[in-house]
Amino acid sequence: MKNFLLEQQQKSERIGILTEFIHSHPEARELKRAIAVKMVLQGEPYSQITKLVGMNKSCITNWKQRFEAEGIDGIKLGYKGAKSYLTTEQHTEIITWLREKEYCNIDELVNYLDENYGVIYQSKQSYYDLLSSAKISWNKSQKINPNFNPDLVKIKREEIINFLTQNQAEIESGHLVVFFVDECHLLANDVCGYVLGKTDIRIEILIKNIKDKQTYFGALDYKTQEFIVHEYPTGNSSSTVNFIKYLQNQRPGKRIALIWDGASYHRSDEVKKFLSSVNDHHQPDQWQITCIRFAPNAPEQNPVEDVWLQTKNFLRKYWHLCKSFSVVKWLFKFFTNHQEFDFPKLHQYEPCSDLK
Repeated sequence: MKNFLLEQQQKSERIGILTEFIHSHPEARELKRAIAVKMVLQGEPYSQITKLVGMNKSCITNWKQRFEAEGIDGIKLGYKGAKSYLTTEQHTEIITWLREKEYCNIDELVNYLDENYGVIYQSKQSYYDLLSSAKISWNKSQKINPNFNPDLVKIKREEIINFLTQNQAEIESGHLVVFFVDECHLLANDVCGYVLGKTDIRIEILIKNIKDKQTYFGALDYKTQEFIVHEYPTGNSSSTVNFIKYLQNQRPGKRIALIWDGASYHRSDEVKKFLSSVNDHHQPDQWQITCIRFAPNAPEQNPVEDVWLQTKNFLRKYWHLCKSFSVVKWLFKFFTNHQEFDFPKLHQYEPCSDLK
């Protein structure tokens, strides 16, 4: 009986200490710990405490034990009276918490350990070890268009395949030439990127004017896989028409099909007027220039995007040759113009992928 009364007296004293501490307006994390421990001492169920303060049972038990052993100092921030370590159970809880999050950073993890477990590591490597255990590491973020429509991409792919199937004989005979078309706006600093170099020397690339740029129109021949590129002052309707005429000169006497994106200058009145001038006297199946659009907001459909990427990687690989933007432009065209490119993406538009 005496032991019971003594325990009740000690519990009452502890609750009083916690109440006084809570009323002293402590830091928010200290306040949350004090409220959680007080509720435990008052006999509140853990489920209710967890819901109120957002702290799991293991954390609550940890702070209760700290308080019972060290008093108020045990739940204060930056307290050094206890060894900073995690139990196996706590380690598992943290890994689960990390895996459930959509994103995380070191600062957030540091605050979480301090707030919920009172653990502060001296070395950041300990935090990185936790991230590694949760299979979280540095990754390059990838852009994605929120308007991307996979269903429309599928429909457009089927449309392109149907067109190629229906015109397979014309393509095989060479009477119809199919081009995948895209534009690249080369910038002076496109030569900058990850390169191999000595760790004790900073790699610097001379760029006289970072605003230097050059627009290229490129067309990948579906059958021969030859890439044709031509430079223009900018990407607009006039350049588009001139590039189509350039392709006609490259394939004289041939009907041409252009598969490209829905850029505004691909759909402009000037381009429509030009197409009418070359197509009006022919039936649709005999048009001199046929245009097919990819689905919007999905540049990955176009194999020419891979050509541009490979070309820029080439420039970065040979950055030491890029002494001026004139050299950069020369290398760009040297690597692309009248070269053959064969990408897996090109073969998704069967049945003509084996025509070469």
